[in-house]
Amino acid sequence: MAACRLRWTTRCLFRFTSERISLLSGVWGELFKAVRGHTTLSAPWAAHGRLISHYDSLVRSRSLQGDDQQRAALLQLAQLNRVMTDYTNIPILLPQPKDYPPSPPTSELKNNTSNVNLCSPEDMSIEKEDNTQEGFPKPRPPLGCYIHGNVGTGKTMLMDLFYSFVENRRKRRVHFNAFMLDVHRRIYKLKQSLPKRRIGKMTMYDPIFPVAMEIAEETCLLCFVEFQVVDICNAVILKQLFEGLFKCGVVVVATSNRPPEELYKNGLQRAAFVPFIGVLKEHCHIVSLDTGIDYRTREMDAAGKLYYISSEPDAENAVNTLFEQLAYRQNDVIRPRVLNVQGREVTMSRTCGTIADCAFQELCERPLGAGDYLEIARQFDTVIIRNVPHFRVGMKDQARRFTTLIDNFYDQKVRVVILADAPLHRLLNQGPMTGEEARDRLMIDELGLTDEASERLALFTADEEVFAFQRTVSRLTEMQTEQYWLSGDRSVN
Repeated sequence: MAACRLRWTTRCLFRFTSERISLLSGVWGELFKAVRGHTTLSAPWAAHGRLISHYDSLVRSRSLQGDDQQRAALLQLAQLNRVMTDYTNIPILLPQPKDYPPSPPTSELKNNTSNVNLCSPEDMSIEKEDNTQEGFPKPRPPLGCYIHGNVGTGKTMLMDLFYSFVENRRKRRVHFNAFMLDVHRRIYKLKQSLPKRRIGKMTMYDPIFPVAMEIAEETCLLCFVEFQVVDICNAVILKQLFEGLFKCGVVVVATSNRPPEELYKNGLQRAAFVPFIGVLKEHCHIVSLDTGIDYRTREMDAAGKLYYISSEPDAENAVNTLFEQLAYRQNDVIRPRVLNVQGREVTMSRTCGTIADCAFQELCERPLGAGDYLEIARQFDTVIIRNVPHFRVGMKDQARRFTTLIDNFYDQKVRVVILADAPLHRLLNQGPMTGEEARDRLMIDELGLTDEASERLALFTADEEVFAFQRTVSRLTEMQTEQYWLSGDRSVN
């Protein structure tokens, strides 16, 4: 029986990429290309009507389920869409600071037509007369939109609909993790290009605002998928970075599971992060999308069996056979691969073409991060993950990495096959404390910390991991559907 199910699963996987590929030209195909494909809509859809009428047509065709909160949020986005058609933040006119030593541009700056200066926003304040060019005033930047709500409520789907209808070429859609990696990469390159400090002379350089200006030169609309702050390195620069982006006229649309007040909850040195919340609220409409429905868990056609439990008979053999059959279609041999990620080497022990066969320990028990997972997602369209454990609350590092891994795979449409120790909806065990966690609690008691103080210590709380893991389970549920597997077929792109 197991062998029969396996053959049926394999036939399903190949059937998606051959016999039934015509679905991509149908309703779901257009929906994935327009809503999740990060490209502009085809001419017939663009001519069909505005954003709201298109959403209504998807509801009438039962491609989407009608939702009043979704429609209300889309109305807000539709207003922004109308403004963004003719909006531009170019030229970014900032006065040249006096007596500033010249420095060679980074690779990103070499192609820019305007000068980006290495100084702080205070030194580059925009004069009123600078906001005009040949008598024409620059338009006032419209307010962006920050959409928050529980997992699976349709936040990213709405933002992608909005993005596909924006008739402005200077737009960018990006996962927030990938964006911050790019920011840190730019900061590093900019620091490398700075003139060397002279002995006995102290010169202050601020690389964050020039990077914000550099990004503003490239885009006037940033759409962030999964806005979340879990890293102190990001938390401490967000206020200055986004103040620079907003000062340069960049409009931000973002989705998040957290309302602004709960971003970086329990994070280290959160007091330094809190001012960013005010900056975000000043420049974005805050929209709550919390219907209590996880649309990813609604009944959809499954793409065969893709989630195996290790205790099931012949589960590991079934996964082995599946890998071999998928690898047979690749123009490659089974071999290790070494990926280069920002100058570091990340070894994948068993790959074949665009297929990777990995153990959980290989992906989530090594010091890997979003940049590593993003590179894996770029290189492989199908990843098998074996030995996924039954997570305990104390396994914070592994849970955080697994969540980041799935976030990046989901955003890049990577298809996954999982061999785990527990069913998907019981993958996180929130049971009694382990011995290590009990020792942590004892230390809190001995230090005489109040409950309120102890809750603020990220070291001793797993609230953020538990919250994020709900999103992981929701996404893994959708990643097992036929529609997701169709959208992840890179052979048709």
